[in-house]
Amino acid sequence: MTRLRDFVLPLLVVLTAATACTTGTAESGTAPGTIRVPQDEATIGSAVDRARPGDVVLVSPGVYRESVRIRTDHVTLRGTDRNGVVIDGEGRRRHGVVVTAPAVAVENLTVRDHLLNGVLFTGATRDGSEPDVRGNDGYQRLDPEKSPPLQGFRVRYVTAANNGLYGIYAFNARQGTIEHNYASGSSDSGIYVGQCKPCHILVADNVAEYNAVGYEGTNAGTGLWVLRNRFTHNRVGLTVNSDYLEAFRPQENSVIAGNLVADNAEAQTPHQADGGFGIGIGIGGGQRNTVVRNLVRGHPRAGLMLAATEDIPAAGNTIEANVFTGNAADLANVATARAPSRDNCLRHNTFTTTYPPDLPVDRCLREGAELPAAPAPRTPEAPAGIPFRDVPLPPPQPQLPDTAPTPVEGPSAVPPLDRVGLPDPTLLAENSRSRP
Repeated sequence: MTRLRDFVLPLLVVLTAATACTTGTAESGTAPGTIRVPQDEATIGSAVDRARPGDVVLVSPGVYRESVRIRTDHVTLRGTDRNGVVIDGEGRRRHGVVVTAPAVAVENLTVRDHLLNGVLFTGATRDGSEPDVRGNDGYQRLDPEKSPPLQGFRVRYVTAANNGLYGIYAFNARQGTIEHNYASGSSDSGIYVGQCKPCHILVADNVAEYNAVGYEGTNAGTGLWVLRNRFTHNRVGLTVNSDYLEAFRPQENSVIAGNLVADNAEAQTPHQADGGFGIGIGIGGGQRNTVVRNLVRGHPRAGLMLAATEDIPAAGNTIEANVFTGNAADLANVATARAPSRDNCLRHNTFTTTYPPDLPVDRCLREGAELPAAPAPRTPEAPAGIPFRDVPLPPPQPQLPDTAPTPVEGPSAVPPLDRVGLPDPTLLAENSRSRP
């Protein structure tokens, strides 16, 4: 597989590739073209408002103090320099980029210092206009019948730093790709996928560190692949869970493979609302997920923890061929009597300890069989954390390869699962603040 560090040159040929058959601007009644910021429009917002389906909004380096809303389908928003094009919320604006139209791509730029989200893709809107997602007016259950899921999106080579809720947030959205991004300093999770079934979303080759949670998938599954990511130095590495406050419960049928999940007990991170800390992979009421060939190490509570969400059990999960090392408990089950973990398959893992000690880890349980459980360990207690804007900014990140924009037509190609191997401890380390 090609390393990201091979793509470090700025996008010098994008202008030619994107505009070979156009005049360089997008006018009514003309073929799709390119709108340059600030050459053709002073702000990104005015450029995307002007854009028509198929247009590219190409942004030159600069700090853009605005929130960007994309309402037109099949638009590509692309920076010419990932580290030099910055959409800055200044700790005052709620969102960096909000996409409520299908088949939109956001690429090769940085979003930082927003009160809620860095980049948001959603079909959940109020009256077909304003986004209606978690974080606007607290927790509320949304109706996907009134707000159908957004169909098609892509976010890649984006740096989402120091955003107050989520870095990259796909909610009530399907047929998408989240790849080659970096997320840090999020008070909830760096990358979040929620309320989609089926999802048909690929989350691959990302780095999420120094967040409350690296990756979170809530009520999301059936065609959801989380592959080859680096989730390190968060409070919690990765969670898949069910939630009564969102549609499509229970969470089910995600594939989590080939990820590095390490050292997720970082105090210098924003505090997480649920108080989670020191856990690598958490499955809270998640069902029929496949967790294979992940390297999970360095967690003072548990490498992988099974738990219930109210009366929704962790059931039917396959946890196989993972390597656990340096965790207080490598495999743990803390489900309650109200919703005991059942029908799970734990086998062929490399591990040392389990919690409770009699956890069966060498076979798939027969239908209806329950795993023995114990109360959740509370040591160490979660430290207080720091404000999200105080998390140090990431190192410079690699650029999008020099390619012409392509239409968004569902997720990128998903590799066969048997070709996703156990990751090396140095996976994507060149893009991390915490290199080995």
